[in-house]
Amino acid sequence: MPANGVCSVGLEVIEDNATYASGSDSAGVSEDEDVQQLFVSGADRVTSVLPKKSDIRKASQVDEQAAAAAAAAVSEKRYASLPNREQHQQFLTQFLTEVLNSAVFNATDRANKVLNWVDPEELQRTLDLALKDEPDTHEKLLELTRATIRHSVKTGHPYFMNQLFSSVDPYGFAGQVLTDALNPSVYTYEVSPVFVLMEEVVLREMRTIVGYPDGEGDGIFAPGGSMANGYAISCARHKFMPDIKTKGLHALPRLVIFTSEDAHYSVKKLASFMGIGSDNVYAIKTDNVGKIRVEHLESEILRAKSEGALPFMVSATAGTTVIGAFDPLEQIADLCAKYNLWMHVDAAWGGGALMSKKYRTLLKGIERSDSVTWNPHKLLAAPQQCSTLLTRHRNILAEAHSTNATYLFQKDKFYDTRYDTGDKHIQCGRRADVLKFWFMWRAKGTAGFEAHIDKVFENAEHFTSSIKARPGFEMVIEQPECTNVCFWYVPPGLRGVPRDSAEYRDRLHKVAPKVKERMMKDGSMMITYQPIHDKPNFFRLVLQNSSLDKSDMNYIIDEIERLGKDL
Repeated sequence: MPANGVCSVGLEVIEDNATYASGSDSAGVSEDEDVQQLFVSGADRVTSVLPKKSDIRKASQVDEQAAAAAAAAVSEKRYASLPNREQHQQFLTQFLTEVLNSAVFNATDRANKVLNWVDPEELQRTLDLALKDEPDTHEKLLELTRATIRHSVKTGHPYFMNQLFSSVDPYGFAGQVLTDALNPSVYTYEVSPVFVLMEEVVLREMRTIVGYPDGEGDGIFAPGGSMANGYAISCARHKFMPDIKTKGLHALPRLVIFTSEDAHYSVKKLASFMGIGSDNVYAIKTDNVGKIRVEHLESEILRAKSEGALPFMVSATAGTTVIGAFDPLEQIADLCAKYNLWMHVDAAWGGGALMSKKYRTLLKGIERSDSVTWNPHKLLAAPQQCSTLLTRHRNILAEAHSTNATYLFQKDKFYDTRYDTGDKHIQCGRRADVLKFWFMWRAKGTAGFEAHIDKVFENAEHFTSSIKARPGFEMVIEQPECTNVCFWYVPPGLRGVPRDSAEYRDRLHKVAPKVKERMMKDGSMMITYQPIHDKPNFFRLVLQNSSLDKSDMNYIIDEIERLGKDL
């Protein structure tokens, strides 16, 4: 079945021959679609077989009222949540074919757009989002599927480099589909036997890669890096003040956390959420390449102690969100040992570099940490979301969070209940985020992940050297550590303006937003921008898609120049 002339994907249909229409906007079912339905109702197991529409039309003894009644009978069973081969196979086959063609293969083709920009007011008017009393037909649902894909940003496109995630990894996608088909909740062995064991295997291997001896410790899959950082705060607080679990904040002195002024906002947000307070997150100054100033960190620890507060945690960063800086982990570990502080490393972004022998030295000292946040959905390009919290301390997650609910975590089960791992999570119901990552790991091997990391760093290095040699491009950080490349584009009309003038700064601040507007309206690519500290807006290219090559790096440079040369 052709789809937009780019890719054809066929899925086998068992028993029924489905008729497909070509083209992403065409109808998906034939005129004589078989509406024969099989309904199974509870213990009665009543089977009701409806005739084909074509048979209804041809048989003189069946009039239009009977056909309408048959259609109504089909609609009445739409509420049932059980897949039925006769009712759903053709629809699901068409649906999955549309997804594969339009949302996977066409959406990641360089010849197609990253997005089709529509102003929000117009999209609200034209997109059929209203909820209705009566069910839609399968054809209408396929039409809505096509519209959803058409108007969504294609984050798997090679030229989507807007956030710290991108690409549609085929094996990660397969694992994601299987996860949704099985629809597990990973809290007890009895309902998720494979995934409970799979999590323990993957988390132990990740702890080994971090450098914890023999991979010992504990870990969880969390709903994003922000929550993983929150788990680290919770574990650190529990280690030093276990009474917090029962007595609450009233039993505690004023607690203080230290983190970089360029750290992810989640440290402040989760400290506020947990009652510590954002004012008690002391921001540590960074140097000119974005790293924590260790001397300022020590002085702030001493200040907190002199104020009568209780410092208990340092949250270092391995790959800051904007600059991609790696804090000096060994020196921070020395201070944490000196002042008896929990050392957490937010390696949500940069943790993937641990998979490479060449680049893992960026995180030297991480093996001395108490906990690590590492998001495979970022630098390793696993599908959203896939985030982990790893710690060297065995059982601390359960000690801090378990409540032993007897309706779920019974201790008198017929199997070893240490495999019921859900009680160490704050969540109860929880997706099997491990499957897509494990599936990728088995498909690529550790060697494949290393090649992936080496490739994206190689692309970043090529892009950096290329823009350094191109007139009008200037680096924010002369030598990026990670695959974040931060730079300004200075249009020809601005190059003669004195650099120290207010005019230069004001005009330069407006260049990146305007170029971003143009690239989105053209649909040619997506790259983000931002200011930091006293610096005007600059572009931040983030590279984690290993399918890109040097010609793509050249395309990005040429496209920015094309879009901004008249500004």
